[in-house]
Amino acid sequence: MYIKHVHLHEMKMKLKHPFATSFGTMQEKHFYIIEVVDELGNTGYGESVAFTEPWYTEETAKTNEYIIREFLIDLLRGKKISHPDEVTDIFSPIRRNNMAKAAIEGAIWDAHAKRNHQTLAEALGGTKTEIDVGVSIGIEENIDDLLHIIEGYVQEGYKRIKLKIKPGKDIDVLRAVREHFPNTPIMADANSAYTLEDIEHLKQLDQFDLMMIEQPLGHDDIIDHAQLQKELNTPICLDESIHSLVDAQTAIQLNSCKVMNIKIGRVGGLTEAKKIHDLCAQHGIDVWCGGMLEAGVGRAHNIALTTLPFFTMPGDTSGSSRYWEKDIIQPEVTVDQGVIHVPTKYGIGYEIDQQALQEFKISTKSFNLF
Repeated sequence: MYIKHVHLHEMKMKLKHPFATSFGTMQEKHFYIIEVVDELGNTGYGESVAFTEPWYTEETAKTNEYIIREFLIDLLRGKKISHPDEVTDIFSPIRRNNMAKAAIEGAIWDAHAKRNHQTLAEALGGTKTEIDVGVSIGIEENIDDLLHIIEGYVQEGYKRIKLKIKPGKDIDVLRAVREHFPNTPIMADANSAYTLEDIEHLKQLDQFDLMMIEQPLGHDDIIDHAQLQKELNTPICLDESIHSLVDAQTAIQLNSCKVMNIKIGRVGGLTEAKKIHDLCAQHGIDVWCGGMLEAGVGRAHNIALTTLPFFTMPGDTSGSSRYWEKDIIQPEVTVDQGVIHVPTKYGIGYEIDQQALQEFKISTKSFNLF
């Protein structure tokens, strides 16, 4: 495969409801759809997942666009790509910028799958025909409102409820939720809101029989999480700390977690995500696929990744209507009693809704590679 054209579609979509975490609240998603065309005319799509501000990682939507435009596209010029796994090495001269790399690498994976008459799931080695999904709920000011929201998702059949927490919005909230939903699988996501000084406070989590607490300590920490995990019965899940296979290896060696959240953008693409999945399978570390409030293209990539066999826990890939009035794919992603049926069309399995793409598009930059 040779990449002949790259189109960067700058997008802006409004979430149906504000989404609050310990970092802040957002209601608009600014991102890029990356469209690549190979020399045979096969088209692949990827999606940048970085937010507008650098509060999740150092990357932003604008830095993604800059790195892709100024560096990554040039690295693809004249390169014969026998398999998308090679893209990681092609991009290796550029340090970090994992979300930028993942956006264009994902588009190449999509084109590769279509070129070979495979679904993206098949191209990745996935085996599942359906995946279990959970739902992620932002911080609510009123507990009664939160309980009402959870009740709705439980009735819809979601397999797991994830609650964002932060100091002052944690123990009392989880206690109320567990009292009302004694048998519902629940996890907490702290987004690095605590420190080791909070060990005694965090030990209170053990009474709630949580599936896990996600990233309680520093966003770049692996060592302190190992100390905290020794003190907690509740499994720790690492998210922001894991940017690569090496990070995953370190976390496993130090016993820093019992669960790992794999986000395609955070780890630099589908190839690295597969490697981390395989490593965790070897060591009995449960994995699941996290979400970044993706539109339909990124959501489709998450679905394909989750078909790998050791994704043992429900991920964050909810249906399109959970977040958007209208998505940019056809058909939209739907959830049936907590299950998404994996699409069977070649590539990502969904068509781009060109009318919606135009509706939400700000601009397009196009690049001819030969």
